[in-house]
Amino acid sequence: MIAQTETKNYTPEEYLELEIASETRNEYRNGEIIPMTGGTPDHNEIAGNLHTLLKLALRGQSYRIFITDQRLWIPEVSLYTYPDVMVLQKPIELQIGRKDTVLNPGFIAEVLSKSTQNYDRSEKFASYRTIPTFQEYLLIDQYRIHVEHYVKTDVNQWIFSEYDDPNVTLSFSNFETQILIADLYENIDFNNQ
Repeated sequence: MIAQTETKNYTPEEYLELEIASETRNEYRNGEIIPMTGGTPDHNEIAGNLHTLLKLALRGQSYRIFITDQRLWIPEVSLYTYPDVMVLQKPIELQIGRKDTVLNPGFIAEVLSKSTQNYDRSEKFASYRTIPTFQEYLLIDQYRIHVEHYVKTDVNQWIFSEYDDPNVTLSFSNFETQILIADLYENIDFNNQ
């Protein structure tokens, strides 16, 4: 884990050097290095379910689908982060001089945890909205069936939908794919949480 001091501000280059050697993932927020907490088994299962469903649905199409360990750079707000799931249209754009950091997601999904849900809905979503290619955001609650779906319709305009019914089919606008909400929650037992 990267040691963090209260007064130290890191450059992006210092962060990347430390991150490569780190055994854990860390987010970089405008000079600060923030350790990312480990996920629960349910968090991991839900992210894996979404990744698998998208991978199968978009097979043979002009997309790349990434899960958890793919770093994203958002230069407008000086943020390096690791979204739970991202879909990028080919060709993917890499940060200049890097082979491990992408720039152009069209779709991002985050599985909400108690410690990050406010950040995922507010500051992080605001940061994602500065990405020119970003068009669609999915927030999936891991503690109950609840999905929040944001779709960009125009400059500075987003449509918000939410789903609590496992039998509802979620339609994506970034690519022609539909997913049953129940499939996102496959193998999740809410009684054991």
